[in-house]
Amino acid sequence: MEILDILIIGAGPIGLNCALEARKNNLSYLIIEKGTIVNSLYNYPLYMKFFSTADKLEIAEIPFISAATKPGRQEALEYYQGITRQKNININLYERVINVSKNQEIFSVETSKSKYFAKNVIIATGFYDIPNLMNIPGEDLWKVKHYYTEPYPYAKQKIVVVGSSNSSVDAALETYRKGAEVTMIIRHSEISKSVKYWVKPDIENRISEGSIKAHFNSELLEIKENSVIFKDENGKINEIENDFVLAMTGYLPDFDFLKNSGIELQGDCLNPLYHPETMETNVPNLYLAGVVCGGKDTHLWFIENSRIHAEMIIQSILSK
Repeated sequence: MEILDILIIGAGPIGLNCALEARKNNLSYLIIEKGTIVNSLYNYPLYMKFFSTADKLEIAEIPFISAATKPGRQEALEYYQGITRQKNININLYERVINVSKNQEIFSVETSKSKYFAKNVIIATGFYDIPNLMNIPGEDLWKVKHYYTEPYPYAKQKIVVVGSSNSSVDAALETYRKGAEVTMIIRHSEISKSVKYWVKPDIENRISEGSIKAHFNSELLEIKENSVIFKDENGKINEIENDFVLAMTGYLPDFDFLKNSGIELQGDCLNPLYHPETMETNVPNLYLAGVVCGGKDTHLWFIENSRIHAEMIIQSILSK
């Protein structure tokens, strides 16, 4: 029976960084990934631009060369998948982890294809798997999309975009420019302050001129086959014609998986318990890395500020 030094769950940028740091320190490792390499980035909108500059997205001191100041999705895919090829990272793709359990000092990791054993496990699964549902009637209709990739299917359609974050704003602007009639339903009183600074004036100007309708302090109540019902800031109930709903309401980590692995979750944001200097959870030798550490607060961690988790974790493992 082979016992790995480290089994890493998730092949996002931080999972890859953990693998490279493990290999640098002569530790045996394997990454298990349910999709493709950097699967979350693959599922981002096709024309998405990062907020960070290329140097802030680098891992393992490998230069990220980008022609643009802000690299896009395709450049990031080339960078991270290129590293995986060039460094021949030990990785199993399209294999889902079902259960992580511990017997004395050894973890048993059951997947959709096999079972593995490791002294240490790193969970670097991100938060892009589970949509943050609105839990309203009609949310399960075919026309409701919680993931947005490109604007072309929505040409000349009546679109409702829910939310005011970067993903909502990008979806609203791109579909509008491809001929959609766009209405935004926004819980808050303004466009989110976290929206990319070069995009925020664009959406605010389109709303101001009336090209994109926006209902602030409003709430979507029901989705029907050919319309939606929402409550506006005055408490009035409105029904408008609608072809598609782009519910850009955010995403959540797989909390059930974390709990079933033995990790304690705390507070309203379900923050997983871990030591901030080692990233070790309440389960000895079970670590967290990357954005999964933030619980429901998915804006707390991102590639730029969680790259350091890999070195912190490997140093913790080596110290034992």
